[in-house]
Amino acid sequence: MSKESSAPAPATEAPVTGTPWWLVLLQGIFAIILGLLLLSAPGMTTMVLIQFLGIYLLIIGVFNLVGIFLDRSRWGWKLFVGIAGILGGILVIQHPLWSTVLIPATLVVILGMLALIAGIVGLIAAFQGGGWGAGILGALSLLIGLALLGSPFLGAVALPLAIGLLALVGGIAAIVQAFRMK
Repeated sequence: MSKESSAPAPATEAPVTGTPWWLVLLQGIFAIILGLLLLSAPGMTTMVLIQFLGIYLLIIGVFNLVGIFLDRSRWGWKLFVGIAGILGGILVIQHPLWSTVLIPATLVVILGMLALIAGIVGLIAAFQGGGWGAGILGALSLLIGLALLGSPFLGAVALPLAIGLLALVGGIAAIVQAFRMK
């Protein structure tokens, strides 16, 4: 064993980080822009984002089909995902208004079911000795899940505003973190 391999690194070397600070800064700026767009024009911004989703699905579908010829492992899944991606992308691109309504509403239904499950698990945990906190959070999750499932289209209308607020707060946090990294 050589002495060089066990010697510590000199103190003058900068620690290696995964992401450069300026990339975090750019992510923060773009998140703020997206948040402001979702808050100021939620319908139009959602429609544009859904169209980007359709283009993304189409491209991913084509890449999965091409991937079958490059690597034959799991070709059945690649074929399924490729065809589903292409069909989904075409449907989203051809029907922008329906997609703008149905995709957020579907997301709200999924979030509502997840909230119901989390609520039930929280209530079970509370009754098994998890404490008041688990019970309160479980009941709150249960109520949110019921509200989302009771009116998914109303939830879909509120979803861009909620995502806009989260993007705005997350963007500010990312910018602060970028300057801390610098």
